[in-house]
Amino acid sequence: MAMNGDGVHGLDRETVAPSEAKHTNGTPSKSKIACENGEADTHAAKQNGTKRRTPTDTFSFTAEPTIEDIRRMQAEFTDERDWNQFHQPRNLLLAMVGEVGEVSELFQWRGEVTEGLPGWTDSEREHLAHELSDVLIYLVELAEKCHIDLPQAVLCKMALNRLKYPASKVHGSSKKYTEYKD
Repeated sequence: MAMNGDGVHGLDRETVAPSEAKHTNGTPSKSKIACENGEADTHAAKQNGTKRRTPTDTFSFTAEPTIEDIRRMQAEFTDERDWNQFHQPRNLLLAMVGEVGEVSELFQWRGEVTEGLPGWTDSEREHLAHELSDVLIYLVELAEKCHIDLPQAVLCKMALNRLKYPASKVHGSSKKYTEYKD
C-alpha cells in the first residue's frame, strides 16, 4: 500500500483538546466520556506540560503528521481511487495482518535485535519504515471505518493498563496481570 506524495498540504490543522474530542457527527467520543474521571494520567501530564522520560530515552516522533492528518491523507488517497468499496473493516484487517507479516519477515532469522537496530543498513531501515507505515495506515483506516477515536482509545487503554499493572507490583516482571496476587 502506498500513499500519495502530496504530504499534508491543505489539511485543516484544527487542534482539539482530548477533553473536547467528538466524533465527526458532533457527539462526544465514548472514549472521552470514559476517560473524563482523570484515570488517564498521560493526558494530565500532557496538559500540564510534564513528560515522564527515562535517562535512556533519546528517540521521539515528530509532531506532524498527526494521526488525524494520516487519516485524512489516506481517506483522500482512497477516495481518489474509488477504493472505499474494497476498504471495509474485514478487508482492512486482513491487509494489515499481511503487512505485519512483511514486518516480521524483516526480523526473521536475525536472532535478538536490539533497540536502534545497530547493524542494519540504511536500505533495511528504510524498508522497515515503509512496512511499519503500511501497518499504521491500515490501522488508522480500520479505526476510522469502525468509528474508533484511536488517540482517545489509547489514553483509556493506558489508564486501564496502569490499573492492571501497578508499577509497585510488576516492576521488572513480565507476568500477565492475572498471575499477580494482592
